[in-house]
Amino acid sequence: MARIFPEFLRWAAILVFLLPSVFGLTNLKLTGLPSIPSTASHTLHPALGSFSIETAFFEEFVGNTTSPNVLTKNLLENLKKRTGISAEVRIGGITADSTYWNASQEVGLFNFIDATGALHNTTIGPGFWESVKLLPEATKVTVTLDLHDLNFEGALSVAESAVTGLDSGELYLFEIGNEPDHYLSFTPQNYSAIWSTWAKNISDALGLAASRFQVAVTVEDPIWPFNAPGASSQLDCVSALAAGANSEGVVRTCSEHTYQYSVCDPPRTAVATLPNLVNHTRLAMYLDLWQPRIKSVREQLGPHSFLIGEYNSVSCSGKDGVSNTFGQALWLLDTTFYAASLNVSRLYIHQGGPLALQSSTQLNHGGLSFYDLWYPVQNTNGPVQVFPSYSAYLFVAETLGHSKTIKIANIYPGRQANGSTITTALGDTSEGQLVAYGFWDTESPLGSDFPAKFALLNLEIFNQTQSIPRPTTTFDISGFLKDPQQPVTVRRLSAPGADIKEASVTTWAGQDYASGLAAGELAEEQIAGGQIVVQASEAVLVVV
Repeated sequence: MARIFPEFLRWAAILVFLLPSVFGLTNLKLTGLPSIPSTASHTLHPALGSFSIETAFFEEFVGNTTSPNVLTKNLLENLKKRTGISAEVRIGGITADSTYWNASQEVGLFNFIDATGALHNTTIGPGFWESVKLLPEATKVTVTLDLHDLNFEGALSVAESAVTGLDSGELYLFEIGNEPDHYLSFTPQNYSAIWSTWAKNISDALGLAASRFQVAVTVEDPIWPFNAPGASSQLDCVSALAAGANSEGVVRTCSEHTYQYSVCDPPRTAVATLPNLVNHTRLAMYLDLWQPRIKSVREQLGPHSFLIGEYNSVSCSGKDGVSNTFGQALWLLDTTFYAASLNVSRLYIHQGGPLALQSSTQLNHGGLSFYDLWYPVQNTNGPVQVFPSYSAYLFVAETLGHSKTIKIANIYPGRQANGSTITTALGDTSEGQLVAYGFWDTESPLGSDFPAKFALLNLEIFNQTQSIPRPTTTFDISGFLKDPQQPVTVRRLSAPGADIKEASVTTWAGQDYASGLAAGELAEEQIAGGQIVVQASEAVLVVV
């Protein structure tokens, strides 16, 4: 659960009044050199779009050996087919800090829930790891251990059960604690002293190879400006490393959590709206806060070392009419690509359900979260179903394909001198509604000279309830094509409107995935001349 910093809330409120509902920017010509820019990312990780699943809800999503969840299996396999690599899965979240091991427990997972419906703790047994093995073959799994109780033996027992219960190729990393900046008054110094000792002792006790831990796992947004009181004393990836978290050489990666909006309390609920969410300027303002941390961590641990290990649109389980819409699919696409352009290696979108003890003032109670990409089981918030946002991950996976040499850069609005894609005037000529990303594959025939793919996003809100003609924008990409008259292939991520909640009318390349499998005929267009028309609330993948 993330705190939205006051500065972001202030600008979000201002932008509500600055941005008109219809912009009328009907043509956008992409300008600049077609060769790969110096601002391009590192080589993209094939598991860029990955998942975090709340520990207490894990078997609801995956099932167990008696009753595997076929929907979840199919949805994950769809992604793997497109990249050849399974999306990674982190088992964690708030309930990981109250999860305990019982070797004699007959069921794989047991949640203690009191008469009020509050979930107090989770106990796992040997069957839990059999459930984890139901994930697609070769899925890399990160497991979060309990730090909150300061019970080393308890954390060690869960870690040992994972080492014993999973194949060596499945168990990837351990985290110690979920969002420790929210409990026990941790500072970078006392957190790192405990964390580094535990990580070293667990490594020694279990005979782990070096660097099998992910540090920080924090959730507070960076304080802005960076020299403001308290900014330098925040617990985060950089401060933990500076305080000696990696003194024993056990850290492989660093993770922080991002939730751009929240319904954990009424003031934040008020600004968690679809127009606020689906806007590139606001997104860039938010994720740009992490740029210094990303740079520092990569310099210390390597190019693929900074992860957003848990994220979603609206903390405290999302917001109905926002997080379960096609609008969130567009936000998810822009978030994933923009974070990748900032050199975030992987993003793990969180799946789970409302937790009564998370916040006494939160909007949601019971069932599964409104921000989940699918409901694997019937619950108080709805039947088994897939939501529009899932198709955004199909778009991401298909963009990556099987390439191991693809890089991304933002073409429009483009990187400013300060590293951001927003200007001091609070935006670009489209006011955050139009976004273009280029993808250069150094081993493709086009090499570094021209993009091999483009992602073109029209984030202008158009709802199915509107009676006006649906606006369009023509992206002119001809200046980035080696031969503008050579036809390019276009695939569309579409729905009748941003407010759509149904996967049955959400299509990726003409097909819907409401059943977990593709339905309908594959649809793609061949377009010459470099003029690509994109509807309001639509995104397209262009393959050269």
